[in-house]
Amino acid sequence: MQRKFVRYSIELDIMDEVKVIEIKKSVFADNDKAADELRKELKQKGVYLLNVMSSPGSGKTTTLIQTINRIKDQIRVAVMEADIDSDVDAVKIKEATGIPSIQLHTGGMCHLDAEMTRQGLDNVGLEDVDLVILENVGNLVCPAEFDTGSCRNVMILSVPEGDDKALKYPLMFSVCDVVLVNKTDVLPYFDFDMEKCSKNIHERNPQAKIIPISAKTGDGVDAFADWLLHEVMRWKA
Repeated sequence: MQRKFVRYSIELDIMDEVKVIEIKKSVFADNDKAADELRKELKQKGVYLLNVMSSPGSGKTTTLIQTINRIKDQIRVAVMEADIDSDVDAVKIKEATGIPSIQLHTGGMCHLDAEMTRQGLDNVGLEDVDLVILENVGNLVCPAEFDTGSCRNVMILSVPEGDDKALKYPLMFSVCDVVLVNKTDVLPYFDFDMEKCSKNIHERNPQAKIIPISAKTGDGVDAFADWLLHEVMRWKA
């Protein structure tokens, strides 16, 4: 994953000369370590953590409702909804699926990191779940920069956003294992080229699995649900 660095400047006044010493420290090092430790713990407990990212309005919550209702009778599922404020999505998930759902408030932060994810998991309780889905804060920048400790990353791109987003937000697409192209039911009304979109995504991430879906109609969601079930079973094996 791409890393950012914070540069610290220390000025020393020595014999009327100012000497500047640059110190670089990865702001992600501690988080990466915490994320790896969390993944190991989840593996030991047989719990699969899926991190779902996208921009606001792409259809994350609706996609999750469609997916969960297809798999909840086969595995035990819980959801963590991350937002700066409100509990709208957590309530919506619980009412539409009947599964446990909690809301995580980030205190103004635009992403979740590994420690914040761990706090959420502690409140979910991992004894009675096989799969925990984390719906990350909606944007295409910050969530991609922080490893949450998840087993896999899924990104949702909606047709109205355009087929060029992989070119504009390369890190998001490079860290995702699956890209769901949502709202295919409105393809006739937008200048969106599915072939061009797939090409752009694979330029950033040749291994990314692309699944066109419509969360509104349910088209294509079975394919994603099947992928997710297979992933959970393999993780628990």
